[in-house]
Formats: sequence, structure tokens, C-alpha cells
Amino acid sequence: MIKVYCYSKCNTCKKALKWLDEKGIGYEAADLKEDHPDEEMLRKLHEKSGLPLRKLFNTSGKLYRELELSKKLPEMTEDEMYRLLASDGMLVKRPMLVTEDKVLAGFKEEDWEETVLK
Repeated sequence: MIKVYCYSKCNTCKKALKWLDEKGIGYEAADLKEDHPDEEMLRKLHEKSGLPLRKLFNTSGKLYRELELSKKLPEMTEDEMYRLLASDGMLVKRPMLVTEDKVLAGFKEEDWEETVLK
């Protein structure tokens, strides 16, 4: 089963869910604001994504800017970054597509197509 972490007011998330619906692909949606992944789950998602941990941060988000994370992240340990990501779902890059063997952060139609329609 596919799981998509998203935020209901995010236009990119709406676009991604619409894309899945149009393709007839079933999924479970999880609201990042209300039901965000905990630290343990973030570690699993990060490992499965193959991305640098910094790529799981929502760098265009208001909270990211308010906390001045672009300056702070380079000095943080991975443990600190995981704790921070787990503290507020609005810090997590969205939408996040989770399949059995892959995690994609953000919506790039060609990447989602390659992952979901393989």
C-alpha cells in the first residue's frame, strides 16, 4: 500500500493526490500537521529514501525560515535533525510518497510515475 504524507492546504500536495487519483492508484493519506512521522519512522523513511537527511526538510516552509534552519542545519548532528523533524510535521518535505521499497520527498511527476507505475 502506498502512503502519502501531505498537508491539506499545500497546493503541491493537492496536485500529487489528484495525480494519484487520476491514475487510479490507491493510497493512504496522512496529514503531516496532525499525524506526522515520529523519530523512529523518520529514520526508516530517510534510510529508504537514499537522500541526504537535509533533503527531508521543507526548506520553503514558514517554520523552517522562522527557525533559520538554513544556518543551523549544517552544525546539527543527525540525531538533532531527526528530533527536530519529528517535533513538527510542518518541517517535513511534502508530499512524501512511501511505497514498500522507496520514499520520494516532494512531487516530481516523472519520479512518481517511475516509482508508482513501474
